Amino acid sequence: MMKRARYLLLCSVLLIFAGMGWSQTTSQDVQNQLNQKRQTSITDAIAKVSPAVVGVNVTQIRRYRAHPFFNDPLLNMFFGDTYQQKVQSLGSGFIVSEDGYVLTNAHVVEGAAEIVITTPGGEQHDGELIGIDNVSDLALVKIEGNDFPSVTFGNSDDIVIGEWVVALGNPFGLFDVSYQPTATAGIISGLHMDFGEQRKGQRYQNMIQTDASINTGNSGGPLVNANGEVIGISTFIFTGGGYNQGSIGIGFAIPINRAKQIMADLKEQGQIDWSFDTGLKIQEVDRHISSALNLPVNDGIIVTGVERGSPADKAGVKVGDIITEAAGEPIRSERDIFDAIQNNYLHAGDILNLKVWRDGDAKTIKLKLESVR
Repeated sequence: MMKRARYLLLCSVLLIFAGMGWSQTTSQDVQNQLNQKRQTSITDAIAKVSPAVVGVNVTQIRRYRAHPFFNDPLLNMFFGDTYQQKVQSLGSGFIVSEDGYVLTNAHVVEGAAEIVITTPGGEQHDGELIGIDNVSDLALVKIEGNDFPSVTFGNSDDIVIGEWVVALGNPFGLFDVSYQPTATAGIISGLHMDFGEQRKGQRYQNMIQTDASINTGNSGGPLVNANGEVIGISTFIFTGGGYNQGSIGIGFAIPINRAKQIMADLKEQGQIDWSFDTGLKIQEVDRHISSALNLPVNDGIIVTGVERGSPADKAGVKVGDIITEAAGEPIRSERDIFDAIQNNYLHAGDILNLKVWRDGDAKTIKLKLESVR
């Protein structure tokens, strides 16, 4: 009996220890599972892109007119009727290549006398303005160095309304507090938002709308999808009115596919030549013209003249051709063809695809735009 009692006691002790070990293992497994659940595609995207996001600090020299009460002709002889003042501003940007090229908004660095780029961790670099374009509101800055972390570009033509996105950047200069970009998450709220030409010359077409919070200082920062790919550049917001200058969940970003094209030209040329020449003389087609000429269409523009040696002449456009489509957009008036060029950000050197009717057949003509300068 004594041996049996000792045996049962030993078994009980072993079971207790085994139970304790099982409990500890289970508790650790649960904790690991909880930690894994905290890691989502959003946190992974932020971790992937954050090392390439930078703060952009700018010193601008602005000219102001003297106050009218002090507009003394004698004083103006010595001091002039304007004065200069240094103004500090800030924004965001992101590194697009390992050799230190940084993409941002033009309005962030416009008129800059000095550009300082702060990378994650707090290291500061002098920025050299490589190129700037007010129409597209994009600018390219270079910092010295190699092996910088850089972003991965996504495809802004493949965006889905409702998909998750993250806006990264330097709102209100918070980058200088933590030396890390801040992140806000939201969804794609709308696509193909057209605002036309602004007072300062920017042309905001085909913009991406998001409810990810964008605030002062976010301009120029990346809009990132759940795969950690940059699909847009945060540019401007709608606010709640004069008393509310912060985010109300309506922000807009430049599609990255457009930005890549502009960036390549800025890197090569430093600027974009938006002037263009077609060499076309055109007239709108209405029912009367269509009936008089026995035309197969009632809409479009008819070519009434082609300048010799012009882009239209080189492309093979002929008098009597009816242009019904340009750059994929329907053409119903003289203005439409110029709007199509501007809406698609075409400039000297780009190809304008024309769809024309000639002798009862539809033809596609590729017309290379040339500068008028």
